[in-house]
Amino acid sequence: MVEPEVAEAHTATRLACVVGGTVRALREERGWGQSRLAEVAEMTQLAVVRFEAGGTVPTLPVLERLGAELVQLRTPAA
Repeated sequence: MVEPEVAEAHTATRLACVVGGTVRALREERGWGQSRLAEVAEMTQLAVVRFEAGGTVPTLPVLERLGAELVQLRTPAA
């Protein structure tokens, strides 16, 4: 049986990787570099690097900013 702490750590790591991979895929889909995404999402490039690598899980306010920019990018121009 897996210890609860180990299972929780595994879940957090998996979440960080999924979020990071999604952010990276959406950014690359638009041809943006990490520095451009960092600029429009009002964060540092290092923070983008860490998120994309699965090193950290973004806070809710950061996720909201990233989502706003990435969703905006996916919306076709009128």
